[in-house]
Amino acid sequence: MRRFDFTAGTAVVTGAAGGIGEALAHGLARRGADLVLLDRDADRLAAVSAALRAAHPGRQVDTVVVDLADAAATARVAEELRRRHPRLRLLVNNAGVALGGRFDQVTLDEFGWVVDVNFRAVVQLTHALLPALKAEPGAHLVNVSSLFGIIAPAGQAAYAASKFAVRGFTEALRQELAGDGVGVTCVHPGGIRTRIAADARVGSGVPVEEYEAARRRFERLLSIDPATAAEAILRGVQRRRGRVLIGWSARLPDLLARLAPAGYGRILALAVNRPAAAPAPAANRPAVPASTEPAGNRAAAAPVPGANQGIAAADGPAGEPG
Repeated sequence: MRRFDFTAGTAVVTGAAGGIGEALAHGLARRGADLVLLDRDADRLAAVSAALRAAHPGRQVDTVVVDLADAAATARVAEELRRRHPRLRLLVNNAGVALGGRFDQVTLDEFGWVVDVNFRAVVQLTHALLPALKAEPGAHLVNVSSLFGIIAPAGQAAYAASKFAVRGFTEALRQELAGDGVGVTCVHPGGIRTRIAADARVGSGVPVEEYEAARRRFERLLSIDPATAAEAILRGVQRRRGRVLIGWSARLPDLLARLAPAGYGRILALAVNRPAAAPAPAANRPAVPASTEPAGNRAAAAPVPGANQGIAAADGPAGEPG
């Protein structure tokens, strides 16, 4: 398959109001793509689009405000996109949300919210827009999974389930679309500095102190700039790579999962539970706790991923600990 051509084509990016999604939008505009940006956060999305238009006056930038947790609203937006853009060059399903807590600490509604945004919306948009991608020679599909689409720590049952589902869905599509000339990339971000940890939801049964301890541990791992992650993704798209791992915090667990598929959790727990620096003043802590990670042999609410996307909205980019 020939290298992907970003010019003279339209790219749809979900979760574009911040984090990796925002950085992807800027990277795509620099490469000559017109943009359709989706997010639930209207104000942040408007600011991103204004910055893009100022920096790239020759590019067309459309925005759509939608909560991808709403299946009916997602269907309406998908139909509108299919009608207005019958030929798409690139679809990037980047939006995602996080939820902290062991399976017995979250409600089914909370669990379902994560699956709806992280997986159902990906399937729904891909199904609706696939005919447009297939109509554009050399088109490409990108689905952002996570580090937690490779490993599944305690306290992240909902998030990991959704991201493993994205991974399996994407790998099947890669085989199915090969004959149609549509490239497919699955992305597994590591510790990206986004707002997912601060904006994540916490299961109804998760004690706040449990969250705080895990949050402090995982904040040390969120070191990769979203722009760096976006460039890695776009290079992968250009080269038609089927899989993109971003950062050592994704590559090392990927190796561990291969070498010790049933025992990697103990190794990661030792690394994550090293003594952390003193916590920040209470005034600087997020009001709503994020997820956590296993502590010793006791499964605590695992920390939310901080790199796949920076969650400003239910469909905003989420950061993952990947």
